Amino acid sequence: MHMRHIMAGAALALCLASSLPALAVPPSDTPASTSLSQRHKFDIRVQPLSSALRQLSAQSGVRILFPYDEVASIRSRTVQGWMSTKAALDRLLAGTNLKSSETGVGVIALAVPQNRSAARRSPLALQFAQAGMPGVSNNSLTLAPAPDPIEDLTPIIVTGTRTTNRTVADSLAPIDVLGARDLENSGKQSVRDLLGTLVPSINVSNNGAGASWAVRTLSLRGLGGDQLLVLVNGKRRHNTATLFINGSVQNGQSPPDLDLIPGNAIQRIEVLRDGASAQYGSDAIAGVVNIILKNDTAGGAALTLGSTADNGGWQGRWQVDKGFAIGLDGGYVHLAADGVLQENTIVKSSPIVGQFYPTGDPRNANPNRIQARYGQPQVIGGNISYDAMLPVGNSLELYSFGTYSKRHAAGWLTYRTPAALNNIIGIYPEGYTPRIHVYDEDFQVAAGLRGDAGGGVHLDLSTTYAQDAVKFAQTTSLNPSLGTASPTHFYLGRLRFDEWTSNLDLTKELELGLAAPVSLAVGAEYKKNRFLIGPGDPVSYIDGGYVSPAGDWRAGEVRTGVGSQGVTGFLPEGSGAWSRDNWSAYVNLEGRIVDGVEFGLAGRHEDYSDFGTTNTGKASLRIEMARGLALRGTASTGFRAPTLQQQHYASSSTINVPVNGVNQLLPVQALPVDSAAARALGAAPLRPEKSRNLSAGIVLTPAPNLNFTVDAYQIRIRDRILLSETLSGAVVMDALAAAGIQGIAGGLLFSNAADTRTRGLDIVSTYRAGLGDLGTATISLSANINKTIFTHIDPVPAPIAASGLPLIGRAKIGDLSEGTPRNKLIANILWEGSRLVMNLRATRYGKIVQRASATVYHQADFTACPVQAVSATCFRDYVDETLAPKTIIDLELGYRLAKGVKLSVGANNLLNTYPNKLKPVNRTVGNLYNSYAPYGISGGFYYGRFNLDF
Repeated sequence: MHMRHIMAGAALALCLASSLPALAVPPSDTPASTSLSQRHKFDIRVQPLSSALRQLSAQSGVRILFPYDEVASIRSRTVQGWMSTKAALDRLLAGTNLKSSETGVGVIALAVPQNRSAARRSPLALQFAQAGMPGVSNNSLTLAPAPDPIEDLTPIIVTGTRTTNRTVADSLAPIDVLGARDLENSGKQSVRDLLGTLVPSINVSNNGAGASWAVRTLSLRGLGGDQLLVLVNGKRRHNTATLFINGSVQNGQSPPDLDLIPGNAIQRIEVLRDGASAQYGSDAIAGVVNIILKNDTAGGAALTLGSTADNGGWQGRWQVDKGFAIGLDGGYVHLAADGVLQENTIVKSSPIVGQFYPTGDPRNANPNRIQARYGQPQVIGGNISYDAMLPVGNSLELYSFGTYSKRHAAGWLTYRTPAALNNIIGIYPEGYTPRIHVYDEDFQVAAGLRGDAGGGVHLDLSTTYAQDAVKFAQTTSLNPSLGTASPTHFYLGRLRFDEWTSNLDLTKELELGLAAPVSLAVGAEYKKNRFLIGPGDPVSYIDGGYVSPAGDWRAGEVRTGVGSQGVTGFLPEGSGAWSRDNWSAYVNLEGRIVDGVEFGLAGRHEDYSDFGTTNTGKASLRIEMARGLALRGTASTGFRAPTLQQQHYASSSTINVPVNGVNQLLPVQALPVDSAAARALGAAPLRPEKSRNLSAGIVLTPAPNLNFTVDAYQIRIRDRILLSETLSGAVVMDALAAAGIQGIAGGLLFSNAADTRTRGLDIVSTYRAGLGDLGTATISLSANINKTIFTHIDPVPAPIAASGLPLIGRAKIGDLSEGTPRNKLIANILWEGSRLVMNLRATRYGKIVQRASATVYHQADFTACPVQAVSATCFRDYVDETLAPKTIIDLELGYRLAKGVKLSVGANNLLNTYPNKLKPVNRTVGNLYNSYAPYGISGGFYYGRFNLDF
């Protein structure tokens, strides 16, 4: 057995040995303690707190004395499932000023803090909620829930805390909670787009190229998609096997693919906008997204049909979910499935420059230069999920959840003209556009045991296994080096990423003489990752050395482009399987020092098999200055381990490479850091990123239906893992040739090349108004202001410096510092009447700049120069692209035809807004609109949806 595994076991045993005996307390034999710790199946919906307390009493048999005046205006939250009476009561009282105490056998009294006045109470100021009164049935003491479910507007959060009674308003760090109404009324067709629409600090990347083109990533607070940890039911979600390799501000990442989670399976989403590596481990530098699956026995179905206004892209999405009870003790299973059929959009393009047909062909006088097919991909896919629980005895429950997905995405790449060196005119006399096909098969399964282990200790023991397998193919392509013998369909190879994670979490409340018991949590985790690359068919990567024969167009010329055009197949030399494992242990403390002052402390130790150990910590403080006014702040350190994909990914894509001031489509190879070519260029093994996070904020709740939060933050990241600029030139070509890589025009390298600093401000305000007979209105205003700068860039390795090339150049710096909106503002109004529902949202995206990586020749109007030489009318410099601020309007109108039946129509991007057009000199391959726009280039999407609840 490896020494690291022995140490992992020892750490886990130490956690258990040091916590259980020390934390255990002799159980009380009094009936009151027994009744409070006894587990019951609770079903308490959102309603006035007074009636919720009566339901708690009826369902537990405990009598509760409470001040009616203090609870009359408070709405309860949902309390469902098997738990102790004390846990259920804590959830009902979370976020209120009420304190509970035992005043007798089976009797609990609720009271307000001593500094609150108790004068001028009504005759009904003190009331009992009790069960089993002589001559009175439990049913007569309870208030039935409303016929239609009411959403819990102040749910108990489970992200960023180990306690079980914390709400958004009293959280130690900023958290956004997206509930069922947000999911239903957003009008968005995927979880990814939903988050990008409703959370101002999140932006969605809508551009990419090559084998990574089908992956879409999220950016939280201007950081990368793989610096954001994704959880499902509090368990780590695996990353995609695909590496996002070129064409985007999110280059070099392989984050979780949120499109592979059924949207209708989600009960709510919690977004922790704060570094949390000390609590959850790697990847949580920017924050955490925790997706909570439905766990009830309700059901529903939906059908959505829609299209863009100008560019096609018809889309149909069907969804169905239903929960079922298991046994008589509260067990359940909730099943969900969704499917999507989406066509390509073909967006207006620009004329493709250059010679189209062979010299002398009369069609060169007026060729059809509109050939590009940019837009959203074609997608056929489906997702299924389940969430299940089964009680075991009186204090434990078995649980399991999982997802499974299959998806085929296909999209068009860049057009090759008939006369191009990378075309064989005998195969494609009119040129061709390669079409890439990505086949995903993805699953995640988790199982565990949780509940009370005795002595007040709660345990959660779980294991999760996940896999993402991706196959790549290409059609309407060719390998020019094979000449007329080239096939047109290619199998490019496959990727697979496996993750197996096991966790043990223990929590207990300790009496330390403070204002409230302190929650102590300890735990351990073991994680194993495996990454595999399988080679493509030989015809997808070999160099056939084809030379055009005499009498043929381009006679005697060696054809450029080795391997299939668009994306080259994975080479046998770069294929293989790699794995690593790591173990970690953590401790977490949360408590209230005095009334109004709460703290949180966390520490974590991680040990990785490939780069060693790291330690992280976090401290949080919340001070309630007055009722409805609180200050909060956190300081933490974090880390992100380099992914196996970043360490070992090797693939070629055909992208624009500047050659003597002119962009040309040439193949570029991603070089693993341990490959011979990368080492020859000065690459070094990757190290983990390290971060230091600081945040401070204010929480203001001047009225029960109005809240306002402002949080400022600073995130410093050291040794940030970045993908280099495209490296080309004689030195690079020699290194590639020496490693046996032929026909490649350049390389891309990963390195810990830079340090960055991100500063920003999050503002969120929400007001919920009752309008009487007109229904209710929820008005929210939110904003994010964000800026990233580079504080340090490492010296360029000597072999690269010899070519005069930067490793991290102006384009890469621009992507991270200016490639996402400088600010983002969202204004939303959700109005709900008795039958009509309207959701109106305006999102303003701030300025974005796409920096050029190399200089090009252009005239004063940014058109290309007829002759590539600097003159009085022709300049050679960097031509950047600026996306002006734009406001996107979304609207949805719904009508309830009957109870549980709703018909809606809506528009995402109602005004059909497009991003700025590129300058003419940057439209060399037919692209017209700037794809850095977070709202995409396909314009408005208009849809209708039918919802059915059952």
